[in-house]
Amino acid sequence: MLLVIAALLCVATVPLAGGRLGALAGLEIRAVWAVLLSAAIQVGITSALPGGSQALHVALHATSYLLVAVFLVANRRLVGMPVLALGATLNMLVIAANGGVMPASATALRVAGISETGDFANSSSLAHPHLLPLGDVIPIPGPWPIGNVLSIGDLLIFAGMLILLHTVCASNLSRRPAANRA
Repeated sequence: MLLVIAALLCVATVPLAGGRLGALAGLEIRAVWAVLLSAAIQVGITSALPGGSQALHVALHATSYLLVAVFLVANRRLVGMPVLALGATLNMLVIAANGGVMPASATALRVAGISETGDFANSSSLAHPHLLPLGDVIPIPGPWPIGNVLSIGDLLIFAGMLILLHTVCASNLSRRPAANRA
């Protein structure tokens, strides 16, 4: 839920910086189905049906990131997408190195107020994590829906989204001329 709130805050920064959200209507985004299906899979395996086969959940988690890759490749020419893709790639790399689960710092989980249930979690404290510094190590304290843990990849994803939004919407934070925005 925090990620949805953060995405909405990214969008809200555009008019605050003098940009026009209406400019997004002219943006040609491809393979939207892939990112929507990815989100549905992640919600399904972490919230709607977290119990059940660990192997199936890991396979679905990996599939959700492959769908994100389809979306990123289809939209690779959009400004900000390389930064966003770097973040997603780092997350995919860490998840792959840890058998389909994003490793989380036990301290970060505790600070965020997240308790592990034993069901599938896309982010979990592991006994012997690989690449933990790139995992979910940044705690966001607070009760649900705010409490969460983020990775460097997550921050890059939001940075890429901000670059895209502010450039396309011609906010005061954008330095590119209008003709080169999309």
